[in-house]
Amino acid sequence: MQRFGVGERRARLAVRHHLAPSAKGTDVADVARDVIGLHGTDPASIFLSAAARLRKPSIEAIEHALYDDRTLVRMLAMRRTLFVVPVDLVPMVQAAASDAVAASERKKLLGWIDAAGITNDPATWLQAVSDKTLAAVLEMGSATTSEIAERVVELQRKIVLAPNTKWGTAQPVGTRVVPLLGVEGHIARGRPRGSWISTQHRWEPIEKWLPGGLLRVSRDEARAQLVTRWLRAFGPALISDLQWWTKWTLTETRKALAAVEVAEVDIDGSAGVALADDLAPSKPVKPWAALLPSLDPTVMGWRERTWFMGDHSSELFDRAGNAGPTVWWDGRVVGAWTQLKDGEIAWLLLEDVGADAIAAIAKEAERVQALIGPTRFTPRFGPRWVPD
Repeated sequence: MQRFGVGERRARLAVRHHLAPSAKGTDVADVARDVIGLHGTDPASIFLSAAARLRKPSIEAIEHALYDDRTLVRMLAMRRTLFVVPVDLVPMVQAAASDAVAASERKKLLGWIDAAGITNDPATWLQAVSDKTLAAVLEMGSATTSEIAERVVELQRKIVLAPNTKWGTAQPVGTRVVPLLGVEGHIARGRPRGSWISTQHRWEPIEKWLPGGLLRVSRDEARAQLVTRWLRAFGPALISDLQWWTKWTLTETRKALAAVEVAEVDIDGSAGVALADDLAPSKPVKPWAALLPSLDPTVMGWRERTWFMGDHSSELFDRAGNAGPTVWWDGRVVGAWTQLKDGEIAWLLLEDVGADAIAAIAKEAERVQALIGPTRFTPRFGPRWVPD
């Protein structure tokens, strides 16, 4: 059984995730494709994750890819998390992950509709309102949820989330129906109403990204493709890493792996898997530094993170498993970073890394500060280090 040590895994990460200077890319969609997708829950992280992997990053170029060229699209997928995915991967991700999320979301919504007493037949009512809502989006071309609800008055009906608890809250059913159409692959989030860090988006027909609509593929075929891409980007890895990243059951994970040519490997004494044609050692790269944002796809790529995180997980991940902004040196996390009120990028080291590393990290901080310019943002997920 071939053994993979920490050094080899870090060398692969540096190149395959486009983080080493020699491996940085020139196209936003290409770098996103090589990590399957960029986490999109925090808008700022999309831009910061892409920029960390590009030779000549700019906010304008990333916006252009998202909203003009439309080579990338936001979609709810693995772990019920919002990802920014290259359009050519959308059919695979939809069948492999999003369809299951959509089924779960529809089931929950039917329960809330029933509990609210909106109708005696929630399934028929929801289907009719969904059809009417989709027709409205197709006609309007681009609209916010509230604008759609002005056309489809049924979306203004109230449901109660978490009833009979202190977290119970009433909201228009449209705040659930419209995103459900998104996760089902009918519509998608377009340009935000505000700046590039805005969380308020307009909804648009998926045909604006995929002419002719979403191509539907079989779940088993899609999951085999997703496993292949994941192992190419994140392997070798533990089976539990893949199961956590996809949020499949263990049975589903093993079934998907069985459809792919994999090899069992030794990962520092633990049994792991790698693609059978991907066992050759990587070429070493020069030490590199990076400042990655909260929920970056590299930081969130594995369940078992000791090999690149050391003992820092408790300081850099919250209890829900969300990563905050991280400082990297030569394939491992060595600290945290933040933006101060005056716009300066500040960082904190959690261990001694030496003068060369400090100089490289300072250069990366300057790079991030130049990219962001006058924009001020606060990470929405994970621990946020606040300087004294």
